[in-house]
Amino acid sequence: MTKKYQVLGDVLLPNDTIPESFFIPPEEFSKWAYVKGAKTIHRISKKTGKSYTYKEGKIPFPDHKEMPSRTMLTREGGKHIAREKHVVLQNEQCRRLHPVELERLNGFPDDFTKCKGVTDCQRAFFMGNALVIGVVEKLSQ
Repeated sequence: MTKKYQVLGDVLLPNDTIPESFFIPPEEFSKWAYVKGAKTIHRISKKTGKSYTYKEGKIPFPDHKEMPSRTMLTREGGKHIAREKHVVLQNEQCRRLHPVELERLNGFPDDFTKCKGVTDCQRAFFMGNALVIGVVEKLSQ
């Protein structure tokens, strides 16, 4: 059977090429699991004083490498813990995606966003703000 689509695992670089800053320390796992988990929180509106229920569904943690990627957002970069960020488990280590992997997800060549003075966080922002090249190509046909 021929695969007709790219999956997250197709774009991953080997762990030994990824800077240490992309790896998630074990003491942060519970925080990542919480922000990516399902929640039902009762809140009170600051504006109206009325109570309401805030709900979020679960996001896979870590992301499924054998599935197509979720939509990438501009918050993908940086070390901060965020619900929207992709996290992969590779060789028993959890890590965030590298800018080259983000470029590959969007169909750009490796290091397309690498420029003097541009940080990895900014590169991730660029990819979160970019259109997926394959979508643009399909629209032009």
